[in-house]
Amino acid sequence: MPAALRTWLGTFIFWSAWILIPFMMEIIPSIGAAIVLIKKRLKNHLPARPAADPEISLIIPVYNSFDSLYDCLKSVNDSTYDNEKIRIFLVNNNAEDKKSFKVYTKAQKDFPELRMQWLTSEQGKSRALNLALYNSTGKYIINIDSDGMLEPRALEYMIGTFEEDPEIGCMTGAILTIPEQIEQYKNFFSRLLRKIEFMEYAQAFLAGRTYASERGEVYTLSGAFSAFRKSAVLKSRMYDTSTIAEDTQITFQMKHILHQKVKVCDIALYLVGPIEGIDKLYTQRQRWQRGSLEVAKLFDDKNFRPTRILKDVNVRTLMFDHTFAFPRMIWYIAMICLVIIGYSAKMIMFSMIFMMIMYILMSYVYFFSIVLFMRNFPVLAAYYKRHWWVVPLLPVFNLLMFFVRMAGIMNSINTTSAWKTKTLTDEGNSFVSALKDVVGHIFGWIPRLRKAVNTDDE
Repeated sequence: MPAALRTWLGTFIFWSAWILIPFMMEIIPSIGAAIVLIKKRLKNHLPARPAADPEISLIIPVYNSFDSLYDCLKSVNDSTYDNEKIRIFLVNNNAEDKKSFKVYTKAQKDFPELRMQWLTSEQGKSRALNLALYNSTGKYIINIDSDGMLEPRALEYMIGTFEEDPEIGCMTGAILTIPEQIEQYKNFFSRLLRKIEFMEYAQAFLAGRTYASERGEVYTLSGAFSAFRKSAVLKSRMYDTSTIAEDTQITFQMKHILHQKVKVCDIALYLVGPIEGIDKLYTQRQRWQRGSLEVAKLFDDKNFRPTRILKDVNVRTLMFDHTFAFPRMIWYIAMICLVIIGYSAKMIMFSMIFMMIMYILMSYVYFFSIVLFMRNFPVLAAYYKRHWWVVPLLPVFNLLMFFVRMAGIMNSINTTSAWKTKTLTDEGNSFVSALKDVVGHIFGWIPRLRKAVNTDDE
């Protein structure tokens, strides 16, 4: 092979691995998403409110959530939706505490207009949701977690969107974390983690999922806030109890079995408490990863072949691992190969810096499109805009979460599915214990080896 051609091929391979692949896989789609989102924001369409609010059932699984349940119910009572048209099912998910029921009885006295009913189910969120589904009434069924609060107009916007488009079978709202609770953390780094989470959720729901919704490519409903047309969801197989990703599993049912239209109502906001800590974040993201793999296996057929990566959002999402794991894995492999064949570390480092700058710039494009969106929510908008300085940290955070998801893949190979899994601290302790055992075995052989070598001659 001529030297010039060999040099050209080497250069092409390098820039394809480090620049072109991620640019085509992530940057260009992000630019397209930003353009669509900005156009959508400028239209600022709000659904018209029906002449009379339809009856709805609101399902709230309860599991040791006495400290947040009252605020959750208060947010329902304070919403703009007609309280007389809401029926609430609180489903005790085999909780160990007795305080949640006391909160329920207090809420009954404080919010007499709300029709609330307490149900008890077997352990498991899926069973709790199915029990409430069987007892539900009304035209629409809405699930919310007990550790958050509805934005006052969330139910109004969600049902209004259903009413405007009869083809929609189910929807998910937008999830953000509660700013007031973030600011309660005194330690700077603890507060920073929660601020990053807030910005990540904003970009994921108000930018990423909204764009997916516009293209008809919603991968999963959010378990924290999702809604169904009752006539559609009761035709499904209900929530599957064999997976920890019941929200993804029922989304796949609605899309691939019932062929229902799945949308994101990005103006229907649900605010949840910030993550409790690193251990909780670690187990949460691993659970999401494991759940995606479980659901993919349940729906394993010819439609989920890798060759459909350009046609099917579900195949793309699984291969990208929600954080574009597929191209990232190419970079890591390419980095090793490039070092082996003699590329300079300086070139590789500059390429990584260039890509990081591109990610930061795209994060700011999303940032400004979200600022446009949030003009309907001035308090949240003010908080979001004040944290412009957190945006450059998001690509680094996403990269770290990629490794956590990869750990989830590895852990799913030899462990059974369960909500309670090993935390980062648990796995760290297990690693240290295993390392001590290995070192102990090594040092245990040293006296034996020394004795064998230094035998006295008789």
